Parts: sequence; C-alpha cells; structure tokens
Amino acid sequence: MDDVEPQEVIDAVGLRCPEPVMLLHAAMRRLGPGQELVLHATDPSTERDVPNFCEFLGHSLLLSRRDGAQFLYRIRKAAG
Repeated sequence: MDDVEPQEVIDAVGLRCPEPVMLLHAAMRRLGPGQELVLHATDPSTERDVPNFCEFLGHSLLLSRRDGAQFLYRIRKAAG
C-alpha cells in the first residue's frame, strides 16, 4: 500500500455476506470523491463482491490482496 493514510478502515473480519459489502457501501457514502478506505475481511465471497461493487459504482480498486484467511482491499471513491 502507499504511504497515504486511508480516510476510513473497515474491519469486517468474521462477518459473512452480505455484511462486508453493506459496510463498504455505507462507508463509501461518507467519503468524499477521491478519498480512500481499506477493508479487512475474511469472507471469501468478497473476492467476487468487492471488485463487482467497485466496477458497478465506478470506484477504483487499488489493492486486492489475500493474506492467509484474511482479505485486504483498498478502494478510492469515484470522482463524480
């Protein structure tokens, strides 16, 4: 990840679908255009759901990484 601190960090560890994406959606509404967040999750469905969420709403998926049983995503909110 880059040196810029994200504006929000979501801990969805232990939560199951659809909760991680629901938390992500709520957090994105709070952010301003161009701001970033990090999502930590353990639900394997996030590997499909998070990229689809970003593509559908135009957000940039900057990082998608699996570390053992945990998934890490960094997302930048769309400009408009």
